[in-house]
Amino acid sequence: MESLQAVRVEDGKKMNAVEEKDSLNTAQIIDLHKNMVYAIALTHTKNKVDADDVFQEVFLNYHRKHPIFTDDEHRKAWLIVTCINCAKQINTSSWQRRVVLTQGDPDTPTTEERFTFRTEEQDMVFTALQELPLKYRTVLHLFYFEDLSVAQISSVLGIEAGTVKVQLTRARAQMRDRLKGEYNHA
Repeated sequence: MESLQAVRVEDGKKMNAVEEKDSLNTAQIIDLHKNMVYAIALTHTKNKVDADDVFQEVFLNYHRKHPIFTDDEHRKAWLIVTCINCAKQINTSSWQRRVVLTQGDPDTPTTEERFTFRTEEQDMVFTALQELPLKYRTVLHLFYFEDLSVAQISSVLGIEAGTVKVQLTRARAQMRDRLKGEYNHA
């Protein structure tokens, strides 16, 4: 008898474990990866409204295409790349290039000002991260928040591992400079 992990019979046809895992519905995938996708979207767009749009677009693409993956790491990489591409699309849209938002009531906070973290320290780190160039924000986020290795980041972003290491080093130095003075031990 074949193991359940290797093969399962469904509707008269065999289905291997990878295909069975891909039978997860979109709601389950959203539940598994929502924090990662939203965090990447927020890192790339710098504001909550655009991050919400990217989040919605990523999972809408997933639902429409329902791609088949070899494993969960492949699915995660697809979601990361799709999220980055959607964020780039929003950041380079004609709306972003041509529309200048006017300041409303000075007492009304902007969308960016309303987005805050639980602690002041997290807010300072997020603000410093948003000041970095996009390529540095991306590698820092993937390395520290998504726990991807240099090799995985290299694969996901389609750049050399050495380039990832250099970008991480430069990003850390820039973050250190931006946060210097905020903490006594820096």
